[in-house]
Amino acid sequence: METLNFDGAVAVITGAGRGLGREYALLLAARGARVVVNDFGVAISDTDDNGEAPTMNPADEVIAEIVASGGIAVANYDTVATVEGAGAIIQTAVDAFGTVDICVNNAGQVRMQPFANFPDEHINTVISTQLLGTLNVGRAAWRVMEMNGGGRIINVSSGAGYGGFENSTVYSMAKAGVIGLTIAMAKEGAPVNIGVNVIAPYAKTRLGTGFGPIPWSEQLGEWLHPCKVAPLVAWLAHSSCDVSGQCFAVGAGNVSRVAFAVNEGFTDRDLTPELVAEHAGEITQWPTKPTEGPESPLMASMMKGYPGL
Repeated sequence: METLNFDGAVAVITGAGRGLGREYALLLAARGARVVVNDFGVAISDTDDNGEAPTMNPADEVIAEIVASGGIAVANYDTVATVEGAGAIIQTAVDAFGTVDICVNNAGQVRMQPFANFPDEHINTVISTQLLGTLNVGRAAWRVMEMNGGGRIINVSSGAGYGGFENSTVYSMAKAGVIGLTIAMAKEGAPVNIGVNVIAPYAKTRLGTGFGPIPWSEQLGEWLHPCKVAPLVAWLAHSSCDVSGQCFAVGAGNVSRVAFAVNEGFTDRDLTPELVAEHAGEITQWPTKPTEGPESPLMASMMKGYPGL
């Protein structure tokens, strides 16, 4: 099996100071990539804007770790939420290393609130980072890649984008948008050698919370550690990977392709509301079980062998 190395490649990873982004940065740097570690340095909060921002931008800690291991990396502290910030992130890579070969759009702020009363300002927080941030940085990276012969873009969605859960409406909307954006980007990228894929990570970046019906434990945190997601990102980022326009669920060592499915349905050229009602079973029959919930094939695959069950 050939080792996938990134000697000389330039990777930009947003939101790379903590959690999943940190693991992507560490793995790519360990395999020879020159990495721009971007992080805006905000407080982590799932419900509101309260919380203490770190006194030291976590990007600096990741840089120190990479450099101590013999790698090459520079930090960037701009926001993905504006066109100007996204341009500055990509310009950091161009100034430091001359190009951009890989872009991982990982950054995004989370807000979980009930649908009817979701605060307007929190809606903007989610959409401007989770969806527009991916668009902003992706476009800036694209221009450099197209000029220099191609590249690889990995966008980050969530199981919420195709499954949803309580209080996740705005977040789910943004993450579903990332999937649609990715599919269209891949179509446009094919002629210019820009591969674009999207991942839905299942990982414990919020310690102390459970996973579906499985309660939190240190064992669960280790089972769903963010490092279990990074290998897929590395493969999708490698120049040898010819996959594009796909969505993958990944976590706990499991990688699965996610796709929209269309059943055979029911056809009648003289369709009426009554015929639709009469054939509802055929129309609504699904090829597989839903992808979410404790009984789902996806959860079963990810938790196979988990000693806590």
